[in-house]
Amino acid sequence: MGVKALRKIQLGQESTGSFGTAVAATALWRGTGTIADNRVVEFPEEDIGYLSGTDRSYTPQVEAGLTFEDTPATFEQIHYVLQAGLEKVSATSGDTDYVWQYDFPTTSANNIQAFTIEGGDDENAVEMEYSFVQSFTLSGSGGEAWMLSADWIGRQVTSTGVTFSTGVSVPSVEEILFSKTKLYIDSSTGSFGGTQVSNTLLSATVNVNTGIKPKYTAEGQKYFSFHFNDMPEITLDVTFEHDSNAVTEFENWQDETARLIRLESTGSDLASSGATYSDKTMIIDMAGKWESFDAIGDEDGNDILTGTFRARYNATASDFGKIIIVEDNNTLT
Repeated sequence: MGVKALRKIQLGQESTGSFGTAVAATALWRGTGTIADNRVVEFPEEDIGYLSGTDRSYTPQVEAGLTFEDTPATFEQIHYVLQAGLEKVSATSGDTDYVWQYDFPTTSANNIQAFTIEGGDDENAVEMEYSFVQSFTLSGSGGEAWMLSADWIGRQVTSTGVTFSTGVSVPSVEEILFSKTKLYIDSSTGSFGGTQVSNTLLSATVNVNTGIKPKYTAEGQKYFSFHFNDMPEITLDVTFEHDSNAVTEFENWQDETARLIRLESTGSDLASSGATYSDKTMIIDMAGKWESFDAIGDEDGNDILTGTFRARYNATASDFGKIIIVEDNNTLT
């Protein structure tokens, strides 16, 4: 009888050029979620004189899915989603701090990192290989942590009995706090992080549809053959205090004026401060334009204004956007 408290999710990085070849897990995800078998079972129609129909069926396609359910985002483990959904990158070193920069794709597709993921409980464990992220969301409100969720897809579900990869320890992590986030908004002729907009950011939600899709070909298998990259869709919902800052951005929406938005969150001191960063940091940069604004709302009798910003490449800034993570590790933990 399976025990919920004994569930776990473990990940292993598959070798570039050999995506789909399952590997042992080396990391434990500090969040929740369960692997789903998304195979397709068809019952064909036929005229054979049975009002009931028959139990004739076939499976033309197998596929696996996993949702990382809403969990506080951490500086150490957000990489799994970014590596599998935005770009496979390595950390660059400042002094002893490590900077991971995930660029949004522009004129060519980014390479990604695929994973073998194990999931289950004490009753049964399964794994899915060639796993990548199709969409993810970062959302936060004042007084809370940034929350992270992600939708993964994999080739197939394979039962491993009750066997998980061994030797995988519980990593130390630090939550990324929304209240330690600063908002910067600049013109496209300026630069990211030039002008802080203070005392107005109430909540924000970053929605990323990665554009990464499975491709099924006739290759002697029911699972997908490879992945391909379509256009990503990246939006930011921001709720402002209804103040002069909000009015300025409302007018920029009306004028279709391009903007550069930065959300910068800091954490504890790095083990050794580098020349650029002294704290653990998450930076989200987005170039683009406001797409819409809601009518004025209220929050406990306080007027608020919510807008949706669509990230798109801006020629003046020569940028689309990126996510930067700065922490003490140069490997995935």
